[in-house]
Amino acid sequence: MALTRRRFLQLTGSACAGVAIGGLGFDLSPIEAHARQFKLERARESKTICPYCSVGCGAIVHTRLEGDRRTLNIEGDPDHVINRGALCSKGSGLYQFVENENRLIRPMYRAPYSTEWKTVSWEWALDQIADRIKKTRNAGFIHKNDAGDVVNRVTNMASMGSAAMDNEECWLYQTLLRAIGLVYIEHQARL
Repeated sequence: MALTRRRFLQLTGSACAGVAIGGLGFDLSPIEAHARQFKLERARESKTICPYCSVGCGAIVHTRLEGDRRTLNIEGDPDHVINRGALCSKGSGLYQFVENENRLIRPMYRAPYSTEWKTVSWEWALDQIADRIKKTRNAGFIHKNDAGDVVNRVTNMASMGSAAMDNEECWLYQTLLRAIGLVYIEHQARL
């Protein structure tokens, strides 16, 4: 068999490729794998809905089982009928929203004409909200209309819902609003 120029180039190219691969650490001998522990191995998995828009994409939240029970990961739910595991840019950023050192975790209050915010307790903040709702409701409550019909309504307050609430929360919220007599109840899914 005569060595042609073409055959010589093929053999030389193969030899160079073999030397290059061997020089990169390519080895066919068996090795022992040392895998590190997967961070979600001992995590609780909860399914939820993305709170941002009215689409209602499904997400999976992984939290620690012990200790501070912090969130470890948030990802799209591949079994969810709407998004099939995909999340938009806002939904993909859910983890950074939840686990952020700049996130406020206590209510803040700024008094009228003040320039500074102060941290207050949840009890104080909720009492203030309830007192102000009651005061405003009582100031604008209409028992009877001009014709003398009992209407029991409040027209000096309004409510704007958001997509951050699921159907059950919306139902409870609507029930509360109608129980105190609100007439102007709206829903804006892009808040």
